[in-house]
Amino acid sequence: MPQEPASLSRHHIRQQQRALRRSLSPAQQRHAAFALRDRLLAQPYLARPCRIALYLPFDGEPDTRPLIAALWQRGHQVVLPVLHPFTRGQLLFLRYTPETTMRRNAFGISEPDLDATRVVPLTRLDLMLTPLVAFDAAGNRLGMGGGFYDRTLAQWRQRRQHGFGPYPIGIAHDCQRVAALTAADWDVPLPEIVTPSAHYRWPQAGAPWQAVHASPSPG
Repeated sequence: MPQEPASLSRHHIRQQQRALRRSLSPAQQRHAAFALRDRLLAQPYLARPCRIALYLPFDGEPDTRPLIAALWQRGHQVVLPVLHPFTRGQLLFLRYTPETTMRRNAFGISEPDLDATRVVPLTRLDLMLTPLVAFDAAGNRLGMGGGFYDRTLAQWRQRRQHGFGPYPIGIAHDCQRVAALTAADWDVPLPEIVTPSAHYRWPQAGAPWQAVHASPSPG
């Protein structure tokens, strides 16, 4: 069941939900990682090789490494976000392979070493699987507070009617669903969010809760 923090501030919701996901046991995290992998691999948009932006887990986020390994095996190209070295608050996306040299960024998050030859423009990506701290029944997403993905999603919103840019899908633990979020002006509702036990879709991002799929994970 969703938590009930609707009366709380975004800051309090963020703190509450971060603590909740960090409290998950290693066994719970492992189960979530493989359930998410299986659920996503069953989706039609992964039936052909494509370019997919992902992330590496931090602060209790769902572990994407089993999914990444499976995507490599199926011929997909995986890219990871890197903090832009010159433009504050922006992300670059770099190709990620088993041989990629990694480093810790200013937030302690693992990211590829900056290499201009490995940068993939946002317009060349097919999918973007985004982390989040909380989500609600309208597809609203609450992030960590830095605005990095908000700015990236804003670019998608501007370009989507022209068919440019990656299709965004939120990735979350089941416990990260909350009753309601107060959306800020810069927030971009997601068209889909996947959790270990459910797949939520909104035909138009930001529309009321519709077409909820909560079938067991395949396999």
